[in-house]
Amino acid sequence: MGFDEARALQAREDSSRIAPILMRRPDIVALKTAVDRTGKSERTIRNWCRMHGIARQTAPGAPLEISAPALEMVLHGDFEALEMLRAGDRNSPEVRRYFDHLGLPS
Repeated sequence: MGFDEARALQAREDSSRIAPILMRRPDIVALKTAVDRTGKSERTIRNWCRMHGIARQTAPGAPLEISAPALEMVLHGDFEALEMLRAGDRNSPEVRRYFDHLGLPS
């Protein structure tokens, strides 16, 4: 693969990435907690994290850190609120209700 092909491939990968959900420490739950809260399987939660970009893993083998508010939004199918959260909006009523529901500060 030549330099130009590699650069084009990297540009396609960059444009297809989902912007991360910025998380504060109180927002984060572990995979087991996410499974317990939602009643969904570990596989489903992992798939949601990958599909919707609602988690981070700081290094290979590191634990998955999941955004609890984002997980609730996916669970309820509220993708509009999820995109608002992804854009950094933690205070609009559509987003705030999830933080309130979970007892988290926004």
